Amino acid sequence: MSLHHIPAEQVLERLGQFSDIIDARSPAEFDQDHLPGALNWPTLDDEQRHQIGTEYKQVNAFEAKKRGAAMAARSIAEHIERDVMDKPKDWAPLLYCWRGGKRSGSLGLILDQIGFRVSLIEGGYKAFRAALLADIPRQVGRLQWRVVCGTTGSGKTRLLHALAEQGAQVLDLEGLARHRSSVLGLLPGQSQPSQKAFDTLVWNALRQLSADRVVYVESESKKVGNVAVPESLMTAMRASDCLRLQLADEERVKLLLQDYDFFVRDTGFFCERLDTLVQVKGGDVVRNWQDMARAGQTPEVVRQLLHQHYDPTYQASMQRNFARYAQARTVTARNHSHEAMQELAREIVCLQH
Repeated sequence: MSLHHIPAEQVLERLGQFSDIIDARSPAEFDQDHLPGALNWPTLDDEQRHQIGTEYKQVNAFEAKKRGAAMAARSIAEHIERDVMDKPKDWAPLLYCWRGGKRSGSLGLILDQIGFRVSLIEGGYKAFRAALLADIPRQVGRLQWRVVCGTTGSGKTRLLHALAEQGAQVLDLEGLARHRSSVLGLLPGQSQPSQKAFDTLVWNALRQLSADRVVYVESESKKVGNVAVPESLMTAMRASDCLRLQLADEERVKLLLQDYDFFVRDTGFFCERLDTLVQVKGGDVVRNWQDMARAGQTPEVVRQLLHQHYDPTYQASMQRNFARYAQARTVTARNHSHEAMQELAREIVCLQH
C-alpha cells in the first residue's frame, strides 16, 4: 500500500468520504481552526513543538529533527494504542498537519504499514484554507438570499430560528460568531472563534445549503464582534431582497431584557459595557444611563438606547448599504414570544411557496 496525496481543492468536495479526518498538529493550532469534523491527534503537543522549534533555531536542524522524531514516535505509539486498536480494516482516514506533511506523514506511514488506506492533504491545512477561501464566493454565488432586516430588539434572530424550525434554510452568522453583533453583543462566558475558524464555519454552513430554495440571513454589518463576514457574502446580502421585521417598542424592550438578562442581573457589567459608547454618545449621556441602571431603571435605559442610539444608527446603515431595503416587504410580529415568531415564520414560508 502507499499513502494517497489529495489536492486541497478535491478535499473540499470529498469531506464526507473519509472514515475520520485526523489533524496531527498541536492542540493550540487545532484550537485556532481545523477542518470540519476533524479529530486532534497531535504528533507533538504545544510544549514539544515549542521546544523543537527553539532547538531548530538555537542548535541546528539535524539535532532538532532527531529529538522531534523521538517525541513523535512516542506520540504516534500512544495514538495507535488508544485510538486505532478498534478500527476495522476498511477504516480510511484523511490526515493533515500544517504544510510540509512531516507530522501527518509520520503518522500516516505507520497507519499505512498497518494496512489502512490513508490519504494526506497536499500542502496540509495551509493549502486547505486557501482552497476554502477561494471557494466561499462560489458557494455564496450559487445561493438565493433573503435578508431579514429590523431595528435592534425586533427579534431578527428569533425569527431566523423560527424559520429554521419551519423547514426554511437559514444562515445564522451571529450563532456561528458567538456574538450578538453590537457593542453590547458579547456573550458572557463565550469566546468568539478565531477569524480562520469563523471562515471555516461559514464555508461549512454554505456548502450544505441548497441552491433550489431561498436562504434567510440577518442584516449584519461587516463585522460580528471581532470577526469579519466574508466580503463576497456581504456583497450578496447587500444586493438581495429584504424582509423588514417590525415589533412594538414595548415588546422590543421586553425581548432585550430577556435576551440580555445577564445585564439585568449584573448591573456592574452592564455599566462597564456602556462605557464603550462614550465616544459616540458622550460621557454625560452614558453616565446618566449608568446612574439609571444602578437605580434599577434598566428598562428605561434600554428604551433610551434604542431611540437615541441603535435605531438611528441602524436605519442610516440599512439605507446606505442595502440596495433593496426601501422596497422591503414589512412583516410584523404580534409580540416577542416564541409562539408569535413561529406564526410569522409559517406565514413567510407559505408566502415563499
